[in-house]
Amino acid sequence: MIGRLNHVGVATPSIDDSVKLYRDVMGVTDITEKWAMPEQGVWVCFVNLPNSQIELIEPYGEDSPIHGFLAKNPKGGQHHVCFEVDDIYAARDYMKSKGATILGTGEPRIGAHGTPVLFVHPKDMGGVLVELMLKPEEAH
Repeated sequence: MIGRLNHVGVATPSIDDSVKLYRDVMGVTDITEKWAMPEQGVWVCFVNLPNSQIELIEPYGEDSPIHGFLAKNPKGGQHHVCFEVDDIYAARDYMKSKGATILGTGEPRIGAHGTPVLFVHPKDMGGVLVELMLKPEEAH
């Protein structure tokens, strides 16, 4: 049902500091500019790798859902993994039929890649927050 790993989400108190780590220590040269997603309460930046991406997410505003994660992990850390799916609604319904809890309203919202996404509660995913994302080529 799930497709390829699209990205690993990493929460950080500072995207700028994290970019320095990936660029200066790890030698990554393909890193996007950060941009705000106020509707999701985050700043976002992608570290582009040959086989995937790292999505850096920083709190945006006082109501950011990332604040809670950073309160428990002040230096940041892995926040979620994102898998591509061919049909976001079929994936949602399949996961629900298996007893998984879809977060929020259960309706897809537009994610950082501009495609519909859903999140599956970590309690049902072995302790890992899972993002399901409509494959970019399927979104248009």
